[in-house]
Amino acid sequence: MMRIDGQCHCGTVTYEADVEPGDVGICHCTDCQRLTGSAFRVTVSTRATDFRLTGKMPRRYEKRADNGALRLQFFCEVCGSPIYTTGEGQDAETVGIRWGTINQRKELKPHHQIWCRSAVDWLDEVADLPGRPGD
Repeated sequence: MMRIDGQCHCGTVTYEADVEPGDVGICHCTDCQRLTGSAFRVTVSTRATDFRLTGKMPRRYEKRADNGALRLQFFCEVCGSPIYTTGEGQDAETVGIRWGTINQRKELKPHHQIWCRSAVDWLDEVADLPGRPGD
């Protein structure tokens, strides 16, 4: 188990959680692509009982997934950063923390990926692109 903390971009919504470093995954689904504005989303899953908000409450957006499940998306109402997701019923027992908001994110490497049929076809080519140092 690893203790993490995190925040949205502006610092309004903050949290802490206990996570298993192996519970980090990449989702390539089209919902995650749209919700992030990127090619995929990285999420750290943990039990809802191991996740605690320590700052202002985030706003909630409800999205019905293709499989019919209701997904609750929580984000900062000030800066718009996605913070976490959960569901209803049994799905409410798990929280999916958005990797980019975690302060210790460099220590949390993905161990699996899902919805690979929606993955962009150029993803494997990223490592070959020229780059420059910087944040």
